[in-house]
Amino acid sequence: MNTFLLPAGEYPTFKQITEAGGKVKKGAKSHMVVFWTWLEKEADDENEDKIPYLRYYRVFHVGSQVEGLESKRRDETFDHDPLEEAEKIVKGYRDAPDYSSYRGHAVYMPLIDRINCPPLQDFTVREEYYSTLFHEMVHSTGHECRLKREAIVSKHFAFGDESYSKEELVAEMGAAMLCGVAGIDNTIPNSASYIESWLRVLKEDSRIVVQAAGQAQKAADYILGTEVEKVKIAP
Repeated sequence: MNTFLLPAGEYPTFKQITEAGGKVKKGAKSHMVVFWTWLEKEADDENEDKIPYLRYYRVFHVGSQVEGLESKRRDETFDHDPLEEAEKIVKGYRDAPDYSSYRGHAVYMPLIDRINCPPLQDFTVREEYYSTLFHEMVHSTGHECRLKREAIVSKHFAFGDESYSKEELVAEMGAAMLCGVAGIDNTIPNSASYIESWLRVLKEDSRIVVQAAGQAQKAADYILGTEVEKVKIAP
């Protein structure tokens, strides 16, 4: 939720700002951020149970709303040339969503149909930029005006549930397929590790994995505008 609503940056609370020797600028209005997780508790039958925990904070943006504090974010950039084959895929995406390139995090925002991906110069490895962008592009194919995948169009899913986890598998598998088409192979270990982490969440349910792989292929085909040869992901 915070990622969808706030631009990239650092957002301390008023207490954190004052304790660090900073000062909130006069007239600055706070932003609300939300933290939630699952807390484990012991159930009556001695089995573990989980309950939702939600808390919100009022925060201010370092740089535009705070005086006396310097950002801890690194400003180092890297000189990369665009990868021609990958650029063709990005530019060839029909009815693509809007794009922005704010620094900080990559995200697809279905409510406004927009992808934000930090600029190429923020990535130490050029290929990781395209892998990240492809991941968000695959997410965007789930929009209601495209392939209408459940986790993208539904308003009733939560981080870590089956629908969310499956969508992450779809996005990363689809990104790996697009990387294969672009001739990118040095991101496979990271993709495989990411996919494995979501497989554990899904308890390696083969049914869901097969469904996710099929949807990933459809997403890659949609972005490419053609049928493509399936790219196998190394275990």
